[in-house]
Amino acid sequence: MKLASVGTSKIASMFLSAAKKAGGIEYAAAYSRMRETGERFAAENGAARVYTDLAAMAASPEIDAVYIASPNRLHYEQSKLFLEHGKHVFCEKPMTTTCAEEEELYRVADKKGLVYAEAIMSIHTPAFRLLQETLPEIGKIRTVNLVFCQLSSRYQAYLAGELPNIFDPKLHAGCLMDIGVYNIYLAAALFGKPEKIVSDAVFLDSGADACGSALLKYPDLNVNLIYSKVGQNYAQSEIIGDKGTIGIQSVSQLTGIDLIIGGERRNLVEYEKTRDEVMGAEAAFFRDTVNEGGSPAYTFARETSLLVREITDEIRKQNAFPF
Repeated sequence: MKLASVGTSKIASMFLSAAKKAGGIEYAAAYSRMRETGERFAAENGAARVYTDLAAMAASPEIDAVYIASPNRLHYEQSKLFLEHGKHVFCEKPMTTTCAEEEELYRVADKKGLVYAEAIMSIHTPAFRLLQETLPEIGKIRTVNLVFCQLSSRYQAYLAGELPNIFDPKLHAGCLMDIGVYNIYLAAALFGKPEKIVSDAVFLDSGADACGSALLKYPDLNVNLIYSKVGQNYAQSEIIGDKGTIGIQSVSQLTGIDLIIGGERRNLVEYEKTRDEVMGAEAAFFRDTVNEGGSPAYTFARETSLLVREITDEIRKQNAFPF
């Protein structure tokens, strides 16, 4: 599969590194609005071609698929462009801002026999399948606490008067769409659609949300989500059953997973994994889905991503987000 990329961020470089190690993916072309930036990125990551015209890249017979890692606001229109030109699309989360946009793009992809999928680390890792298999060991689950608070490396720049992309609501950015989505993904993938959502958000002067919380209520289960871009957590997230507890250090990468029963702690997934290991799983999922023309894993990923969009739509509505 010949893969092109849109976006020259650090996350794009990490994904391309992981994709190369996963195998079966040739990095063919890079897009950037500025040729100098594109040429530097292509040289660093091994692409032979550079485009500054997105439509020209989409029309190129030299590529089969595209990985999109541009600002959130651009995901919908860029994904649609490539799908309409017959390219498979793997888009960084969130692949669209709204559920309606995502549903539309699935229709376009299906009509053309293409794969349209979201680049999300957690649900494609072996650790996720292990987590699913381990849940019955902890008995009846009634309480889940999922916490992801990561102090942004760009926060000091924001405090100094700059407006980094991650804190710009015009780009559909902010805490919920950047890292809160990981909490929501894990909840949706493990427990499905909640009956009720109760949420809150704290906003910066820019209009972007700095942090937030949400309670996902199920018939006999409460899932509590806490997420922040302006502080750092160190405690594990927990899935609490009446026979034991599962601790999770990272809800985004699903590393540091422990099973605690009767006060005895057993490590199931190590605390440290390389990005190539974690992101390689999502790259392999995309490669295999394109090669196989769909799979149960692809169906599950689609259903989960749509549910995540429904939940984020509701949280934004409840808290009057500016987008």
